[in-house]
Amino acid sequence: MKTTVGLLLLLLTVYYCAAAPQAFLQISPGQCCFKFFTGRIPPKKIVSVIKTHSACLEKAFVIGTAAGKHICVSQSVTWAQEAFKQQQIGDE
Repeated sequence: MKTTVGLLLLLLTVYYCAAAPQAFLQISPGQCCFKFFTGRIPPKKIVSVIKTHSACLEKAFVIGTAAGKHICVSQSVTWAQEAFKQQQIGDE
């Protein structure tokens, strides 16, 4: 009896661990920022500007640079807002 219960618990644990990452991905809000860059990135070095998900605690932009870095900047920063608008115009 103990062996059967132990085996059942082991199988349930394996199933849960296998299914958990998929469930996490379905409810995950995407990339959120917790530390923010306070400087300025030259426009020539910006290759992408993406808004963080609306479920994130802080509204931010994730700025991709030509060097391959991703930098978090608050959405209240004027130059980041302008970079985002420029990217939207370029995508049209």
